[in-house]
Amino acid sequence: MYAIIETGGKQVRVEVGQKIFVEKLDVKAEDKYTFENVLLVSDKSLKVGTPYVKGAKVEAKVVKNGLGKKLRIYKYKAKHNSARRTIGHRQPYTCLVIESIVA
Repeated sequence: MYAIIETGGKQVRVEVGQKIFVEKLDVKAEDKYTFENVLLVSDKSLKVGTPYVKGAKVEAKVVKNGLGKKLRIYKYKAKHNSARRTIGHRQPYTCLVIESIVA
């Protein structure tokens, strides 16, 4: 059984027991979080929403909130020594474990 949920402007395929990393959610560690925006549920039959499946939800447990690996952004212009710069960015995320899929 799997489902496709929408979170943070992205679509994620999830199964029970799976660990996923999504855009940061406003929850604390060890809390429960419920995804209401379920686009598709597949168990014995396939249920496709228009745009969402009515009555379907995915429940997850929050493992932790954190920051991703640092991305290096280089700015460089040829023949201009003053324009070389390095900027770093760490994207915040929430780690979740899927507990149940209710269709």
